[in-house]
Amino acid sequence: MSDRWVQSSKKMLDQIKKLEEVEDKDRLDHVRSIRFMLGALHRSLLGWMQWVNNPDVMSRFTKGDLEEMDKKLSDFTRSFIDYDLEVTKKGAEKGLKARRRIERRREAEEVFYI
Repeated sequence: MSDRWVQSSKKMLDQIKKLEEVEDKDRLDHVRSIRFMLGALHRSLLGWMQWVNNPDVMSRFTKGDLEEMDKKLSDFTRSFIDYDLEVTKKGAEKGLKARRRIERRREAEEVFYI
């Protein structure tokens, strides 16, 4: 199974490189790329969770190996969550602005009849 995992991971890396090399991306190209990246992360996380939850696998790593994994994953996770917060705030602001525009438009369209 590890051989297949490695081969499919290499294919994913090739696909990521192709997505990065696309020039003049339109909005749909960006969405498609983001979707692929998140899917690749999801797949990788599932693999990590399988390993971490398997004592037979984890017992094969030295304390130094585990320290390195812990450090890299901590740095990566903190960076990813910081970025997640940044984008979430931006999305919330855009959503709020859009909602306010809709409310103002509705208020302007309201007609009072006697």
